[in-house]
Amino acid sequence: MAAFRLNEDKEMVKTIREGLKRTGGYCPCRLERTEENKCICQEFREQVADPNFKGYCHCMLYYKD
Repeated sequence: MAAFRLNEDKEMVKTIREGLKRTGGYCPCRLERTEENKCICQEFREQVADPNFKGYCHCMLYYKD
């Protein structure tokens, strides 16, 4: 699996982690509580698997180099 890291914005990371705690580990940016939206979400796992993808996950918690 390719390398990814936390967002360098510590306040953003803190806010998102608080949201994850509130939602039981589901992406706080998504309305539906499905397995696909459990952090690390299916969308970002697919993006990480794509060798050409570089950027943030949907909620901007993680960044793939």
